[in-house]
Amino acid sequence: MEQQIAKLKVLVRELLTSTAAGLSHQLKFIDDIQRLGVSYHFETELAEALENIHARLHDGDLDLYNESLRFRLLRQHGYNISSGDIFKKFKDANGNFKESLIADVPGMLSLYEATHLRVHGEEILEEALVFTTNHLELAMSQVSYPLKAQISAALERPLRRSLERLSVRNYITIYQATTSHNEALLKLVKLDFNLLQSLHKEELSEVTRWWKEQDYERKIPFARHRIVECFFWMVGMYYEPQYSAARKIGSKLCTFATMLDDVYDSYGGTVEELKIFRAAMDRWDVNCCMDGLPPYMIGFYHSLLDMMNAIEEELEKQGLSYRVQYAKQVLKNQARDYLVEAKWLQEECTPSMEEYMPVRTRSAGSCMTIVLSLLGMNDNIPKETFEWILKYPKIIRAASLIFRLMDDIEGCKSEKEQGDVASSIDCYMKQYRVSEEEAIDVFNKQIVEAWKDINEDLLQPIAKPMYVLKRALNFTRNVDVVYKGEDGFKYVGKVVKQGVAALFVDPLPLE
Repeated sequence: MEQQIAKLKVLVRELLTSTAAGLSHQLKFIDDIQRLGVSYHFETELAEALENIHARLHDGDLDLYNESLRFRLLRQHGYNISSGDIFKKFKDANGNFKESLIADVPGMLSLYEATHLRVHGEEILEEALVFTTNHLELAMSQVSYPLKAQISAALERPLRRSLERLSVRNYITIYQATTSHNEALLKLVKLDFNLLQSLHKEELSEVTRWWKEQDYERKIPFARHRIVECFFWMVGMYYEPQYSAARKIGSKLCTFATMLDDVYDSYGGTVEELKIFRAAMDRWDVNCCMDGLPPYMIGFYHSLLDMMNAIEEELEKQGLSYRVQYAKQVLKNQARDYLVEAKWLQEECTPSMEEYMPVRTRSAGSCMTIVLSLLGMNDNIPKETFEWILKYPKIIRAASLIFRLMDDIEGCKSEKEQGDVASSIDCYMKQYRVSEEEAIDVFNKQIVEAWKDINEDLLQPIAKPMYVLKRALNFTRNVDVVYKGEDGFKYVGKVVKQGVAALFVDPLPLE
C-alpha cells in the first residue's frame, strides 16, 4: 500500500502544481485534496498554490461557485480577505442577492460553506447565510445524488464545524459518484484512508491493552471508563501519522481527566473530603498525607501520579519533559473548579450567571484537553505557547463557551436526574425570569458569536503557530459532533458509535 501511495502521490502532485487547466479547475482540485484527507502529503505545494491564488485575488471574473470556493480556501488558510469586496457583485441594485443565483444550486452550496468562515461585522455573509440556507432547504427536493447528499450534510453540519476524519469518510463516497472525479486521486485517497485506519487501529489496540493491563476498571470502579471515546476525540484533534505518540498520550490523560470529573461529580464525597483531595492535587506528591479520604480517592490519586510519571519518563527521552508541568497545572485547575461546583451541588445552590460561567466554562475542559493534546506532538512548542494557552486567550475562551453551552443545552435534563450541579440554562432562567426555550435561543446565538471569535483568531496575523491554534478549532469540531443533539460522550451516543466504526473498524472498499 505504501508503495502504491508513493507512486500516486507523484501523479497527484503534478496535477496540483499544474495551472494549465485554469483557476477553476485548480480551486476544485485543491478543495478535493483537502476534503479527501490527503492534504498532509502536499502541504508545501498547497501553501504555494494558495499563495499564488491570493496574489492574483482580483484576476478573472469567477462565478458564484468558484468565487465562494476561493474565498473559503483562502480563509481556511488564514488569509484575511474582504468578503464585501468579493461578494458585492452578486447583489442587485436594491442590495439583495440576485434572484438568478437561486438556480445555481452548487454555487449556493459553495456560498453557504463560505459563510461559516465569517467573523464579526461581516453583514454580507450574515445575509448570504440566510439566503443560501432558505434556498438550499427548498432545493433538497429538486436535486439528486450526490448533490442532494452534499446539501443534506452541509445543512446538518457545515465543513467548518465538521470532524475532519468523519467528513473525509463521507466525502469519499460522494467524490466517487461524481463523474468528474480523478482516478489517481481517488485511488490514493482510498489507500491512504485504509493505511491510516490500520495505524489508528494499532494505536487504539495499544492504549486499550495498556488500560486493561493497569486494571483500572477494578482499581477505579466508580468512574466512567472512556478510553475508546477519548481516543476517538484525539483522532478528531489530529489524525496525521506523525502525531501517533501524541494521540496515545492524549488518550490516556483525557481518560484520567474524565475520571477526575467523576471523583467530584457523580461519585464525590463530602465537601471536606474534596477539599483534602484538591489540596493533594495541588501538592502532587505521592507521599502527601491523605488522612480522611475514602480508598477510591486515594487509589485514583496514586494511579494518576503513576501514569504521569510514566509519561514524563517517555517524554524525557525526546527532551520534551518540560511540557509535563503544564499538564499537571491544567489538571490542578480542573480540580479547583470541580470543587466549586461540588460546593454548589451540596448547598443546592443555583449561582448567578456571573458566578457560574467563569467556573463552568473553565471546567468544561477545553484548555485542559488542548494542553494534553500538545504533550506528545513532535512540533516545536515553546514554553511560552503553553503559558499563553493557560491564560485563556480568545480562541480558548470561545471553544470553552461553545462546549459549556452545547453540553448544557443537550445534557441538562439527564444530568439533573443524576443530581448534577445546576446548568447554565437553570441559572439563566432563574436570573432573567425567562423560559427554557428563551434561554436556549440566547445560548445558540452566543455559540454562533463564539465561532466568529475562533475564525478571527485563525486569520493573519495569528497569535501562535497554526498547528497549535488548529487544536482549538478541532476541539470545537469534536464538541459539535459529540454534543449536537445528544450528550454523545457521557452516554456514548449514536454518532460516536457510528464514528468509531467508520474510523477504526470498517475499511473502505478499494473497488
